[in-house]
Amino acid sequence: MPTITFYNSINSGHCHRVRLLLKMLKLPYTAVNATAQIRHGEAFRLLNPLCQVPVITDGDNVIADSNAILVYLVKKYAPGSHWLPDDPVAAARVEQWLSKAAGEIRYGPASARLIKQFAAPEDYPAARAVADRFLPHLQSYLEDRRWLAADQTTIADLACYGYIASAPEGGISLAPYPAIQHWLARVEALPGFEPMPQLPLPEENDR
Repeated sequence: MPTITFYNSINSGHCHRVRLLLKMLKLPYTAVNATAQIRHGEAFRLLNPLCQVPVITDGDNVIADSNAILVYLVKKYAPGSHWLPDDPVAAARVEQWLSKAAGEIRYGPASARLIKQFAAPEDYPAARAVADRFLPHLQSYLEDRRWLAADQTTIADLACYGYIASAPEGGISLAPYPAIQHWLARVEALPGFEPMPQLPLPEENDR
């Protein structure tokens, strides 16, 4: 089995979801801390012209985009597994939640965290508005479900976990959402789980 090279950033939730799946599938890989200098270098531009992480190389294959990487890893190394079900309805639900990870989660909790922790030039009130619409929906959805897309965990759970778990780092409390907290705990109990590094919570008057 060729060794996968994983270009990543330790504080990125997009990278965290890939790291989780690599560990949960027990795949050997080499991690490269892709600093800004590396990402904007000529060699990395050949891997991803957008200069973004994560990216993996696997033999001659180069895959960018975190959700695309999740699909690739399962299709190649765990085909037919619970991570990406063959059942049409479950597969469609996985795709729905991957879209939410790239949509409401990215532009809600993830955006708020980027602003508070890294001074990203994004719109905090807009991010809060997205989160305030999405989190009650997620809470209601999880009240009678253990996992997002199927009866077992899938890549949808990994894709959505990181930025929901770190929402408080963007000044968004999860206290009103017990079902979300229980789902986060179930993901954290999976074999091979490792947390994202914790960043300081914003001051109360800065939320």
